[in-house]
Amino acid sequence: MLSVTDPTPFPPPPPAFNMATYVLQHADRLGAKTALRIIGENAQDFTYTQIKSAVLGTATGLLQQGLRPGDFLLMQLGNRPEFPITYLGAIAVGIIPVPVSAQLTAPEIFRISRMIRPALTIRAADMPAAPGRTLDAEALRQFWHLPPAEYVMGDPNRPAYIVFTSGTSGQPRAVTHAHRAIWARQMMWDGWYGLRADDRLLHAGAFNWTYTLGTGLMDPWSVGATALIPSEGTEIEALGDLLATENATLFAAAPGVYRRLLRQPLPDFPDLRHGLSAGEKLASVLASEWTEKTGKPIYEAFGMSECSTFISGAPARPAPKGAAGYPQNGRKVALIGEDGPVPRGMPGTIAVHRDDPGLMLGYHNAPEETAARFQGDWFLTGDIGIMADDGAITYAGRADEMMNAGGYRVSPVEVEDALTAHPAITEAAACAVQLRADTTLIAAFYVASDVIEEDRLDAFMRARLAGYKCPRIYVAKKALPRGANNKLLRRVLRQEWENTHGQA
Repeated sequence: MLSVTDPTPFPPPPPAFNMATYVLQHADRLGAKTALRIIGENAQDFTYTQIKSAVLGTATGLLQQGLRPGDFLLMQLGNRPEFPITYLGAIAVGIIPVPVSAQLTAPEIFRISRMIRPALTIRAADMPAAPGRTLDAEALRQFWHLPPAEYVMGDPNRPAYIVFTSGTSGQPRAVTHAHRAIWARQMMWDGWYGLRADDRLLHAGAFNWTYTLGTGLMDPWSVGATALIPSEGTEIEALGDLLATENATLFAAAPGVYRRLLRQPLPDFPDLRHGLSAGEKLASVLASEWTEKTGKPIYEAFGMSECSTFISGAPARPAPKGAAGYPQNGRKVALIGEDGPVPRGMPGTIAVHRDDPGLMLGYHNAPEETAARFQGDWFLTGDIGIMADDGAITYAGRADEMMNAGGYRVSPVEVEDALTAHPAITEAAACAVQLRADTTLIAAFYVASDVIEEDRLDAFMRARLAGYKCPRIYVAKKALPRGANNKLLRRVLRQEWENTHGQA
């Protein structure tokens, strides 16, 4: 049997569609229900009525600034509620928001601005200046009280927003998504979240992270639930108490957040049904420790900026041990080799069919780069997986991060899972490093709570992995390098090691 799914096609969105209308479809009915609660110090509530009014008032304000449908709006806003309100306000009237990370430097902002050429940049005072016309972010709250704009309806396949991703290249790529992308997220509600209208979903991230924007805000509002977002400056260690006191029913975070919470005593979470994890691979030992300590499972999802999440475990269908999960109902997914889908049980590149409603329109002004990501009808993610007979997919790592040991391909994720099973190791990364021009070795980098003798660590690993999969080099680190979205940067570890130890 080949590694390809053949689901029932997901129904298309209405022919006249607007993403913001869809997200706020319950606002008039729910009225005074809390749509957004900013938790922690200086807690603040926004009802559904207030969110809709602010969104459509902001849309009016943007139009008064001279923006028109199809214009680009660069958003340098940081972690503040103006972020999602401006984002939806732009989309409501056909303006295309381009949110960027608050951590970008002035040269990075300059390059992005030149790439996008926005009609307007909204900039917080503490952000680097961008070229072109700029509006101070402090003006945004004045827009909230303007008369409401009318939604601009249209083809669900037209551009709605742009997000940036660097993938493994380190170079920013502008990913253009259609209005229909929000419609496709319904496949996650049962396929990952188990999302309900009575949920209180606490997301650990900042407003301006795409994971927060989708999972923490757009999806809860689309179903009529309440979104809980920590106020700026809230420490991760405070989230345990906030989960309990805010009666959170769902908790979404990256694996690193769960890891830090587990280092301290945690209260009971009587209202919490389960946790959600995405952003990077969730180590099985970490998931097990969370469940053992809290009594609550974590459901993991795999995805990318170009298609959000499309493989996951869920309350109705938990992932088998070690697997990332199953393709969500309605997703056509395959594992692709040189000649198309590979047999089940064999590694291949995880791919999504080009007809998936959540798939990007393409990379902005980069048709050749967009075309290069496709093999026939399949969009290639660049990630390697293995599909079991029942359709469950085990993630093996990025194709360009797979390691070669004695002619065998070794997944860094498999090595990292074995490392983090050690009771003293809190984080781990594995990558292939070049010792000499003709010699490549598997190296393990780890953070530990105590000193570990190398021979004991090697024996620990050899009891869990075949000899050819075991690292030849072990390096203790105070911390592992991570990107803006908390993703592990294996290439940085490889470069640092080779710069110090490698030979020509």
